[in-house]
Amino acid sequence: MQSGPHLVLVAGKATDSVTHGFLPAAGRLGLRVTVLTDRPADHRERHPDLPVVECAVDDYRAVVDAVSALDGPVRAIFSNSDFLQAPTALAAAYFGLPGKDWRAATRAKNKALLRRHLAGVDPVFSVQVTEDGVPEGPYPLVLKPREGVASEDVFLVADPEELAARYKEIRERRSDPLVAEEYLPGRLHTLETLGDGERLHVLGSFRTRLSPPPRFVEERLDWAPPPPETGQVLAQLEALGVGFGACHTEFVVHQGRARIIEVNYRIIGDHCDFLLADLLGVPVFEQVLRVHLGEPLGPPPPRPDRHAAVDSVVADRSGVLRSAPDPLELAYGEVRLTYRPVRRAGETVTLTGTNRDYLGTVQAIGPDEAAVDAALARFRAEHRWEIA
Repeated sequence: MQSGPHLVLVAGKATDSVTHGFLPAAGRLGLRVTVLTDRPADHRERHPDLPVVECAVDDYRAVVDAVSALDGPVRAIFSNSDFLQAPTALAAAYFGLPGKDWRAATRAKNKALLRRHLAGVDPVFSVQVTEDGVPEGPYPLVLKPREGVASEDVFLVADPEELAARYKEIRERRSDPLVAEEYLPGRLHTLETLGDGERLHVLGSFRTRLSPPPRFVEERLDWAPPPPETGQVLAQLEALGVGFGACHTEFVVHQGRARIIEVNYRIIGDHCDFLLADLLGVPVFEQVLRVHLGEPLGPPPPRPDRHAAVDSVVADRSGVLRSAPDPLELAYGEVRLTYRPVRRAGETVTLTGTNRDYLGTVQAIGPDEAAVDAALARFRAEHRWEIA
């Protein structure tokens, strides 16, 4: 039987960030955890020792009802899901608990609202695409789901004819709203932040390498100092009302100007959250939960003097994954590597052209970029991922 302050974790699908990050952190903090989810079987399989309550977690009213029915007072309501930030924030506000501004969470998730809200700070052409017509905007444009994730159904389109064709193609798979946005050139970066509502710490930044157009698959992230234009990004986040809990922001820098691509109002994913904690040498997952428990931020983390990267192994075809490495931790000289599978041998892979094509991620931390590059190349050469 769990004891200690009660944390309600609101979740959709089961993720490594929750299973290997936030739940162990909650245990170290002595928290009693209840999982609210619309996928109870997945979470009961992963977390057989935790109470799991079925709930329509995308509806804040259902979350409020479920929390009201729990035994004893609840100390915090938290979610690490892109889709569940607004309902979680509304539920936390209902009970008077620390949490994000539900309006900021809604703006961050809805790309059309984000662009409208930032129009006075950084105007970007953006229009919702419908069957009634094709926008006359400044091509090339980026066609994407208004509230999408993982680069799913995101395409660079060169002209109205290509946009119309891609729109028709996407509509065969999904019916949610699509937007077309001005393509923003420049070098792609991330900004990782953590706030308590009063102070905001910059935890760090990554440079992101993407697949060739027209897709936008994130292939590799390299740790890098936040660029000089970071202050512009922080000003835009402040305008959005983002400043509580973890946030992962993607932006480009071009000719001295920083422009936001999207705001993910949760910790960085695809196993980069584990690298963040390892590289900084601080309990990042615990710090995120502490903020949601109402505790103020401590001092900012030290700047590491090492290089780090997360290299994603991306499927190049559909089929059955016949062989792949198991989880591994090893060292090549001064470089420490961690391999975390996303797919296991025997699983069927359906190529999507998105981040969903990851077979696994290789995390490397070493003295400098050259040593990290060499270790990653050696790991790739020594291991095989075979799809047939």
